Amino acid sequence: MTSSDACHSILRVNLADFIRLCEILKHNNRVKGNRNSSVEEKQPDGSEIPPHIESSNRFYPYFKDCVGALDGTHIRVKFTYVLAGWEGTASDSRIIKNALSRRDKLIIPHGKYYLVDSGFMLKRGLITPYRGIRYHLKEYSRCGPTNAKELFNLRHANLHGAIERAFGVLKKRFPIISSGTEPYYEVDIHTDIILACCILHNFLMGWIQIRD
Repeated sequence: MTSSDACHSILRVNLADFIRLCEILKHNNRVKGNRNSSVEEKQPDGSEIPPHIESSNRFYPYFKDCVGALDGTHIRVKFTYVLAGWEGTASDSRIIKNALSRRDKLIIPHGKYYLVDSGFMLKRGLITPYRGIRYHLKEYSRCGPTNAKELFNLRHANLHGAIERAFGVLKKRFPIISSGTEPYYEVDIHTDIILACCILHNFLMGWIQIRD
């Protein structure tokens, strides 16, 4: 692909970034001269505190053991675990149970946790907001938190919102995810599309940081 306009139109990335991605994949033997290739993304091991948390007095040290946010879908979020292929009617709790028990499971480092919304179960490694307490950011627009539980929910919502923003960026960059085209594909093609878009998103986030 040699046209910058065509590259952006088809892949939603500029030509320079696409060429850089190809060079990295070839150098690491991830892509060869055939249609079979794979790119793996390492899950966080909990050894590093997310920069967005560490640099904020609002979140550090209170959320220092948070390694990320989960949703049925920090600044410049990368996807470190993607489980695609579930039907849209499946509950969050059902999906997370499968994610934690399957062979290629979601790994939650010892002593660490993910922030999840109230649709998930509260358990070790998964921290939900307080139920029955104001949570969404708009609920605090006129009146700030008045007690410890509301303050926790507000800061939980701020951090957990990162995953929602990441989905927004992903869908804007790759319209096929949110357009009416995707449902016409078979389920296995759906899965491949989601994984490919997340891999490209992660690459672009890393490359943008390097260039900045």
